[in-house]
Amino acid sequence: IMARYWRMRDYDVLHPMGWDSFGLPAEQHAMNTGTHPEVTTKENIANFKRQLRSLGFSYDWERELATTDVGYVKWTQWIFLKLFEQGLAFQDEKPVNWCAGLGTVLANEEIIDGLSERGGFPVERKPLRQWVLKITALADRLAAELDGLDWPEGTMTMQRSWIGRAEGAEIAFATEGGGEDVRVFTTRADTLMGATYVVVAPEHPLARRVGESDSAVAKYIAETASKSDLDRTSAKAKSGVPAGESVVHPLTGERLPVWVADYVIGSHCTGGG
Repeated sequence: IMARYWRMRDYDVLHPMGWDSFGLPAEQHAMNTGTHPEVTTKENIANFKRQLRSLGFSYDWERELATTDVGYVKWTQWIFLKLFEQGLAFQDEKPVNWCAGLGTVLANEEIIDGLSERGGFPVERKPLRQWVLKITALADRLAAELDGLDWPEGTMTMQRSWIGRAEGAEIAFATEGGGEDVRVFTTRADTLMGATYVVVAPEHPLARRVGESDSAVAKYIAETASKSDLDRTSAKAKSGVPAGESVVHPLTGERLPVWVADYVIGSHCTGGG
């Protein structure tokens, strides 16, 4: 509607069409039917295109692309190589939503109540070695270049959340046993004096170590593995279990109990809170 409106007011309107054609549905259909995904993807694109044209939408069909086009993939690979050459792409072990039934990793939005949206298979959190982009190295520049863009506020908020830039301090709490410090990132270091306990994520090394000998912690970690990050952070009711260990307050020297709680995400900052 907006494209037609501005075009009729004698403006030049760029109105291309793109098909996000890579994904789990195409893979699953290929495995279920034995049909090559290239065949069904092209058939589906042709069908959608026919429907859109019949509705009279004013897309510029000379500016059409699909993420499965060889020419498109070529440039995504080129971009990845440039990031790799600059040290911005590296391999690391990160927790993911693993679905054994589908044999793949799922996004948070593809999980409902611990099950895959497609097929209803159990999903668990597990570490997986994968390629990671060092977005944090460009966080300042990415955030600054959002200023001045004429985008909806909701879109701007999502972009800032994705960039994840935050200013704060990393505070080290010494463990009583002399092991590795529990490090916590906070944007409110001024509240440190009011700290009465420390929380670590179920994925945190301390939680894993305690879980080897504490059945309650081990059970809690296993239960958390079936939840997505979105489920864990959006839940109104918070849960947790005592780790049975203490850390030392860096200013007062007071002993603070450590809890394991799923609302802290292991892949976010230090995995402690």
